[in-house]
Amino acid sequence: QVQRALLGLTIPLETLQVVKNRMLQAMGEGLSRQTHAQASVRMLPTYICSTPDGTEKGEFLVVELCQNHVRTLWVTLQGDGNQSPQVTQNIFNMPEDISQGTGEALFDFIAQCVQKFLTDISRLEDRLPLGFVFPFSCKQTQLDKAELISWSKDFSCSGVEGKDVVELLQSAINKQLKNVDVVALMNNTVGTMMTCSVEGKPCEIALVMGEQRAPRMAGWWVLGGAALELTPITPADQGTNSCFMAEASLVETIEASGRMCVSTEWGCFGDDGSLNDVVTPYDQHVDEESSKPGERRFEKLVGTLYLGEIVRHAMIALAAEKAVFAESNINILKTKGVLSTQQALEIIDEEEGMAKARSLLEGLGLRPSEHDCCRMQQICRAVMSRAAALCAAGLSAILTYMCHSRELECLAVNVGVDGDLYRGHSRFREILQSVTALLAPNCKVTFVPTSDGTGRGAAIVTAVALRLVAQRREVDQVLAPLRLSRDDLKRVQGLMRQEMDLGLGRETNPTASVRMLPTYVRNTPDGGEQGKFLALDLGGTNFRVLMVEVGADGIRMASEIYAIPTAVTQGTGEALFNHIVECIMDFQLKQDLGGQVLPLGFTFSFPCQQLGLDKAVLLTWTKGFNASDCVGKDVVQLLREAAQRKQHLGLKVVAVVNDTVGTMMSCGYEDPKCEIGLIVGTGTNACYMEEMHNVGTVEGEQGRMCINMEWGAFGDNGCLDDIFTDFDRVVDKKTINPGKQRFEKLISGMYLGEIVRHILLALVDRRLLFRGKPCTKLQTNDIFPTKFLSTIEIDGLGLRKVQAILEDLELQASFEDSTLVREVCQTVSKRAAQLCAAGLAAVVEKMRQNQGLDQLVVTVGVDGTLYKLHPCFSQHVQQTLKDLAPKCIVTFRQSEDGSGKGAALVAAVACR
Repeated sequence: QVQRALLGLTIPLETLQVVKNRMLQAMGEGLSRQTHAQASVRMLPTYICSTPDGTEKGEFLVVELCQNHVRTLWVTLQGDGNQSPQVTQNIFNMPEDISQGTGEALFDFIAQCVQKFLTDISRLEDRLPLGFVFPFSCKQTQLDKAELISWSKDFSCSGVEGKDVVELLQSAINKQLKNVDVVALMNNTVGTMMTCSVEGKPCEIALVMGEQRAPRMAGWWVLGGAALELTPITPADQGTNSCFMAEASLVETIEASGRMCVSTEWGCFGDDGSLNDVVTPYDQHVDEESSKPGERRFEKLVGTLYLGEIVRHAMIALAAEKAVFAESNINILKTKGVLSTQQALEIIDEEEGMAKARSLLEGLGLRPSEHDCCRMQQICRAVMSRAAALCAAGLSAILTYMCHSRELECLAVNVGVDGDLYRGHSRFREILQSVTALLAPNCKVTFVPTSDGTGRGAAIVTAVALRLVAQRREVDQVLAPLRLSRDDLKRVQGLMRQEMDLGLGRETNPTASVRMLPTYVRNTPDGGEQGKFLALDLGGTNFRVLMVEVGADGIRMASEIYAIPTAVTQGTGEALFNHIVECIMDFQLKQDLGGQVLPLGFTFSFPCQQLGLDKAVLLTWTKGFNASDCVGKDVVQLLREAAQRKQHLGLKVVAVVNDTVGTMMSCGYEDPKCEIGLIVGTGTNACYMEEMHNVGTVEGEQGRMCINMEWGAFGDNGCLDDIFTDFDRVVDKKTINPGKQRFEKLISGMYLGEIVRHILLALVDRRLLFRGKPCTKLQTNDIFPTKFLSTIEIDGLGLRKVQAILEDLELQASFEDSTLVREVCQTVSKRAAQLCAAGLAAVVEKMRQNQGLDQLVVTVGVDGTLYKLHPCFSQHVQQTLKDLAPKCIVTFRQSEDGSGKGAALVAAVACR
């Protein structure tokens, strides 16, 4: 019979693995928005988003509601890594009727304890932040706002469930005192985690297993010359729970970023029947005798309120089978509470356990034999070992979840632990640690026992909360100038429209910041284009030649890339254009196009003044080109002269375009409503189809013409000065063209990384980032490219990966640092997208008004790495445009090869 009882209390490793997997599933259900309400493991967000960094400093008041008393503490943190806090405390025993009375009576009693404590330590005049330890399940919506879900631990005060307990406490305190602010509510498990976090070694998981006791203190504390006698400490809690730092994006019940401590409330695990295969008849009896049968099933297997009761029922069952106490009347064992968990723990002891068992049983009036005492010791060990193994299964589920959610092969983590099960019994610790290692082999766990996780931990939570509030205020001050309101964006939209009109006017064009250059492209594709066309794409050190065949069944292309040696780009214009013609001839030969004269579209991505569709005067070289005798000359004519020198007669240049126009034409072939082109990549620009009668810089009133806005220079006349921040000015100053292309410097990929870098430096200077430690590498120009923004802002990218990016820059970032870096990136890229949308809003509204429409339906052809590759940029552009131009229905179509295919289509449309 004894072996059968012991076997029933022993859980094989395979079953523990099943329990772990069920716990994982229950955790997932608790985190999911769809299944949270029905989940047995509630996974409650605590709104604690940071662990201590050791800089916490100040004086804090703590109130802890315990099983049968209220504990008040005055805690002074020194800013020394929380190594040597000064603590003064007192205990106020709670009248028995309080826990069963009204909620108002309970909170009035707590407030009276606070008032008495502050009077005794002469602190009534100070303005005090208070942390409230409330060890019951709450639905938290802020750090200082939490509704009680349900009472447990024999509390059943009326009028509290469903109410905000912080508000109830604050109201009660306000009746007594006017200088105490409740700033944080937490449970005892969270306090344990915060206490075990020390500088450089954050604790990210906490377990509470059994009674938590504050450290034994001398009978007197001296504070400011006053001697205070302290009441002996009694147990705070007898339940079990765990918490851990989860990726906030995976906590679907809230909207948050970074990380957040989640209280698992795992005591309720198994309430849905998922532990039925490990529950014994002894556990069933304990559950039936509890105040809430069928609830908190996991806690009833591992909590110290119940372990002694499980042993008692096991002994009753063995006695009924005559396996123990054959010569005794066992009626006394049928009395609930005659065997405590503490007594069962003492019986486990190797040296004195047998004597303790005999003493206990004889004290109950039984006449135990040596075998009876031995069997009782075996049952106690089996019950405690099972509790340790089940806690290990729960912890392993948390470890596995954290490892997977952070996409790590191996997780190294500190686990804060409290409770007399762990603290006082080596056998329990050994089983917890060894089973955890077996069930989570890819996790390296360091167990950190806590000292007063509820009291000191609550003070640290309060201190961290105040630190984060102060830091948040400073961060918001730094980022505020980059956060544009709708009014700001409407004003930018209006200014863009004003500059567009100035650029279109014959008299005002020379002084306009938005040049509004005519392209002489008069039509977009209509589907009637047919034939073969050549396209040239010159915009960098590589040069492309393309053959584009436009037919009824679509477009086919062949292309070849040719390098342009530096000696050519820096040599004479004659040598450069000779090289280009040689590449064209080579390409035509390879494509078997000899003898054919094909219309050619030329994408020439350098600043030009266009005088006709096939005439463009080079204004200046950029991008490392400096070929002589080209500036001020028509580049199409230079190409034709080179063809003549090379006796290449099959060259017919019909159009020269920039890449923005090519993008519009490329998308226009697929979508006839595409009448706007947009580039947002290394640089930015836009073009659109304007009514000819509005273009004062070109003769003619009929039809339309594509206008190359060159909007990158918007603001060069100072009209955007109030949008420019100090960070933008620093970036502008260090460019090769200070004061020029100012709109582009707010938007394009060439500059966003630099803006972010200067913001990060400012945050470091204010000790808001990287703990204020000097970052030498971050002071290097262009060390933070815009592609980092795209990577860091990927939705769901774990903060560990953000940390890895920063570590490549030799920046040792905490996850709070990583969260802040991500926020800076998001702020800068969002502003860029919003400004881009404000410019587009001016364009689409002008087109709508030009055509006298109540509603414009138009497509924007768009190209550029920032728009295409950044995870949020396109979404922000579209949302903002919809808000700023509600009378325009705008579709965005991404271009494929606007500079190649687009140039050929310009030629095709011209020929048509």
